[in-house]
Amino acid sequence: MSVVDKVRELVAPLLAAEGLELFDVEFGGGRLAVLADRAGRADHGDPATGVDLEALTRATHAINAALDREDPIPGGRYILEVSSPGLERRLRTPAHFRAFVGSEVAVKTVPTAEGDRRVQGRLEAADDAAITVAGRRIPYADIDRAHTVFVWGPAPRPAKHTTKQKAAR
Repeated sequence: MSVVDKVRELVAPLLAAEGLELFDVEFGGGRLAVLADRAGRADHGDPATGVDLEALTRATHAINAALDREDPIPGGRYILEVSSPGLERRLRTPAHFRAFVGSEVAVKTVPTAEGDRRVQGRLEAADDAAITVAGRRIPYADIDRAHTVFVWGPAPRPAKHTTKQKAAR
């Protein structure tokens, strides 16, 4: 079992006890990142309903104690970071993509993939083999990086013409 799998198994119940759910675990370069979100969140990125600092603090203490007790990381030298996945979330697993069907995403494909390397648009579908973004089906093996794109609200209204602009016409 990999370090990430061991940590995932260890921290998921600890987060659940705080009303949070595990979004992802990243390990590399001496950094262990545990990304948590409010349990059962259906809004996918509304900052007003996300995880709060107190919940993350409690989760950090519980996770730190469990990691010290269980010692799942060889060598034991790492920096623990417990945080929210943020507004623009990195998508790596089929479950991540399925959860964000209907959302705006940006995808960068591997150099050997057919078509443009960068695709942005609505995530139309996600199954166990591939995703569909803006009408293009992309197998998971062809995805280098992907993340949600936070949309900041409606487009600005067009400016009204001033009297001088109207007179110049």
